[in-house]
Amino acid sequence: MSVEVVRNAFRRQAKSCELLGSPFMGRLMRLCADRLQPNSAIAEQILSWPGNVSSDGVSVPLRLAGSLHGLCLDGSDLALIAAYPPNDVPDDQLWAAVDGALGRHQDRLRDWLAQAPQTNEVRRSVALISAALWAKQQFDLPFILSELGASAGLNLGLDRFGLEVAGRVYGAPDSPVMLRPIWTGDAPQDSQIKVVEAAGVDLNPLDTQDPASALRIAAYLWPDQPERLQLTKGAIALRPTYPDVGDAAAWLETRLQTPRPGHIHMVYHTIAWQYFPPETQARCAAALASAGAAATPNAPIVHFGMEADDQPRDAAMRAQVWPGGDIYSLGRVDFHGRSIDWAPQKTTSAA
Repeated sequence: MSVEVVRNAFRRQAKSCELLGSPFMGRLMRLCADRLQPNSAIAEQILSWPGNVSSDGVSVPLRLAGSLHGLCLDGSDLALIAAYPPNDVPDDQLWAAVDGALGRHQDRLRDWLAQAPQTNEVRRSVALISAALWAKQQFDLPFILSELGASAGLNLGLDRFGLEVAGRVYGAPDSPVMLRPIWTGDAPQDSQIKVVEAAGVDLNPLDTQDPASALRIAAYLWPDQPERLQLTKGAIALRPTYPDVGDAAAWLETRLQTPRPGHIHMVYHTIAWQYFPPETQARCAAALASAGAAATPNAPIVHFGMEADDQPRDAAMRAQVWPGGDIYSLGRVDFHGRSIDWAPQKTTSAA
């Protein structure tokens, strides 16, 4: 892998972070792009990382950012803490702290870099709650939830969150997780979501009650965005469902074997599908199509995805609904759920 390819991945990540409201992360990523040199084993590993290192691959820049933030959050590196928000220091001081940390914590950073980023972004439930309210409008049934790539399972508690749109709260009005996106489009139907069962799967689920896992969850939240940490702590306080450990395809195949009459079975994922191997994606799609063929209006299946596409500023919201298999575009949403453009329309009808 060319060093310049890695540096460009950091530059692209800097732009993405700035678009998502994190000037500090934009600055940190640019410093890494411009100043990182192979003067430590960790720096050398990063600069020679094979494969697709960008955010649509293995996300090396975010792996490094989370690893460094973790050193701050648990007090492991005082120089780094002094250079991170809420402190505002010159670039030279920030980079000296980062470069020094790469040399001082090689074993720990190597372990953290080996794991994919797990940003269990609670504000993505802006999209999930909206999609669930839309699905309830179609079928007026309670929900079975199945999340693929569930990380710590925080968004399995979407029915215990509140969504405020134009002064009206949908969901739980007294929730410690109150989501207030900038909303464009028609407001949701005035309705509550009833969930009777929720489960998720992840290759490396994080247990919110385990201090080491809780640190990883917090570390992938950006240092200059404390409101994200506050919402995450609120979701953890609700004691979310702990996801199962395993491959998404095998788990989903088993989960879809039993029809769920009297319920909407909503299968969903948020910025996770891209990380699944092609075989896993294909098996998940086949399992959904097979179960969808047996779906009825009293036992419908909704497959919802909030995923990146060719528009870099936000994510697409897409749903496929059985019986029938019709596909809907539900609009666009900010990657961190800060804003949503709600515009449901059918894009493909069943043959």
